[in-house]
Amino acid sequence: MKAEPKVMLIPAQMAGKRLDQALARMFPEYSRSRLKAWLLSGAVTVDGKSPRPSDAVDGGERVEVRAVAEPAVAAAPELIGLDVIYEDAALMVVNKPAGLVVHPGAGNARGTLMNGLLNHASELQKLPRAGIVHRLDKDTSGLLLIGKTLETHTALVRQLAERAIARFYVAVCNGVLTGGGIVDEPIGRHPVDRKRMCIRQDGRPAVTRYTVLERFRAHTYISVSLETGRTHQIRVHLAHRRHALLGDPTYGGRLALPARASDALIDTLRTFKRQALHATRLEFAHPVSGETLRLEAPPPADFEALLAVLRKDAS
Repeated sequence: MKAEPKVMLIPAQMAGKRLDQALARMFPEYSRSRLKAWLLSGAVTVDGKSPRPSDAVDGGERVEVRAVAEPAVAAAPELIGLDVIYEDAALMVVNKPAGLVVHPGAGNARGTLMNGLLNHASELQKLPRAGIVHRLDKDTSGLLLIGKTLETHTALVRQLAERAIARFYVAVCNGVLTGGGIVDEPIGRHPVDRKRMCIRQDGRPAVTRYTVLERFRAHTYISVSLETGRTHQIRVHLAHRRHALLGDPTYGGRLALPARASDALIDTLRTFKRQALHATRLEFAHPVSGETLRLEAPPPADFEALLAVLRKDAS
C-alpha cells in the first residue's frame, strides 16, 4: 500500500521565492537536493504540474509530495550478528567490531555492516546508504548511527552537518603526550597514493581535540572528540603531530618499543595489527522525541588486552 502524499499550500509570505527554496522550508524533513530530484521526476507537483525548481512562487499553490524510496546500493541482506546498543522505530545505534567493512565496495560486495543491517531491518533498503549516517574505517571499532526512516535519516545527516552530534573516541598513540591539545589542519586526498589522506592547505577543514587519559612508557591512552568528520581524520591528525595511532598500518610508522620491554609487551605490540581506535560514545538529540541520547560502548577485548599489557609494563 502506497503512502499518502503530503499536501500543503505555499504560504503567502513566501511569494517571490524560488520554488526549491520554498519547498525546503515547507518540508524540512527532506533534504533540498532530494526535493529537487522529486520535483524533476514528477514526485512533487505544484497545482498538479511540475514547474522548474528555479520558478518563483506566488503563494497559495497546492503542493503534493510523494516520498520516493531510494535504494542506495545493490546490497543483499545477510545474517550478520549485530551488537545493537539502541533501537526504536526511528533509529538504531550499533557497536561495529574491528574488521567489519561498513559499505559494500570493490572487493567487499558481501559480508559488510550494510548487508547485516538490511537483514535486520528490511525497510532500510528504501533509504540512502541503508540509513547509515556516518562511517568508521574497517579496523576501527565502535558506535555507528543509523536512521530507519527517510525523515529521521535526513534529520540526523543534517545534525551531523551542523556539528550537533558529539562523537567521542578512545585511542592509544605512539609516544608520551605531556597534555591534551587541538589539531586544526585541513585534510585532503594524498596527491600520489589515492588510498591515503594527508594534510594539505587546499583540503577540507578538520578539527580534532584530544585529552590524556593515561601515560605509559612509550605510549599514551587518549580521549578524542571530533568537530568535523573527514576520512581518516584522527589517524591523519595524530600522525601529523608525530603521535600516530598504535598499530596503524597506513600512518603508523615504526613500532614504538620502550627500553627493556618484556617479551609479553613486544609480542602484544607486534601482533596488534589495526589502529588502536574505538568510537566509544555518541550524544545527539532524538529527531522525533527531542530527548538527548547518550550512548556508550566500552573498548573491545583486544583493545582492553592491549591496555592491560601497557599498564603492567608501566608499573
